[in-house]
Amino acid sequence: MSALSDQLVTFAILAYLVAMISHAVEFAVGNARKVVAASPARELVGAGVGGAGGRVDEPVAPQRPDRSAARAALAGRIAAWLTTLAAALHLGAVVTRGLAAERMPWGNMYEFVLTVTWIGVAAWLVVLWKQPSLRRLGLFLTLVMVLLLAFAELKLYVQVQPLMPALQSYWFIIHVSTIIFASGIFLLGVVPAAAYLMRSGWEQGRRSFPYTLARRLPAAAGLERLTFTLHAFAFPIFTFAVIAGAIWAEAAWGRAWGWDPKETWAFISWVVYAGYLHARATPSVRRNVATWIAIVGFLTVLMNLFGVNFFFTGLHSYAGVN
Repeated sequence: MSALSDQLVTFAILAYLVAMISHAVEFAVGNARKVVAASPARELVGAGVGGAGGRVDEPVAPQRPDRSAARAALAGRIAAWLTTLAAALHLGAVVTRGLAAERMPWGNMYEFVLTVTWIGVAAWLVVLWKQPSLRRLGLFLTLVMVLLLAFAELKLYVQVQPLMPALQSYWFIIHVSTIIFASGIFLLGVVPAAAYLMRSGWEQGRRSFPYTLARRLPAAAGLERLTFTLHAFAFPIFTFAVIAGAIWAEAAWGRAWGWDPKETWAFISWVVYAGYLHARATPSVRRNVATWIAIVGFLTVLMNLFGVNFFFTGLHSYAGVN
């Protein structure tokens, strides 16, 4: 089962990569101008109309059917189906990893990243099903999937191991599952957040990089609403996860909070995301300022996941690479 999980991860990365290329094709050929025929035919206009000046010969240039939009739509549909296939392979990798370990597959950084990324792409497929017009965001989402999964395979991979005694508690499922779910939604939420900032700049007339990447994205207002919806959905779950972690810490270590590095950074993430939601609800705060706060929030999540495990030692060190 462990070997099968590893193979499924590899196939999933390849499928995400091909989906990303298909989305790039959709970007490249979408919204292209119509092609005019090279040899326009001449057509008689006004022939047979009496009394007003006889015939008038005017060249009329028949246009070929605009095939670029059809090609872009086809590439986008292929990308969506490939993303769905990749998500199925990805889920298979998570499930077979758990079966091989005979536990929930969340015992180390590799397994955590594997599951968080799947939550992110599963949430994206739900969004895509409800709002197909957002499909072009898939280019950025699949790029994130490829980068994170490749990093997990190259730098975080460990062989299947039994769960450490400190994690053998029903609170492991409650706390870690909710942290994973909220983190996966935050992962998805940062994609429309970054896209909104680029698209907003494009709509304001900025034509330099990276704003040029956004000229074929959906309208900025819709991207901003999606950003808020995802974060408003994930934040209560994240709050519950932090509280559950404190309860587990009280049961395991005799104190609910001890400013362990992971606890500290979880608190920082909570404060930043609460600040985002507060800023988003404040009319005097511009939407792009609030969106930047959401992006900073995701950076704190990455710091808690990678930076704390690589550079700090604490009671959560068992969640590291080894």
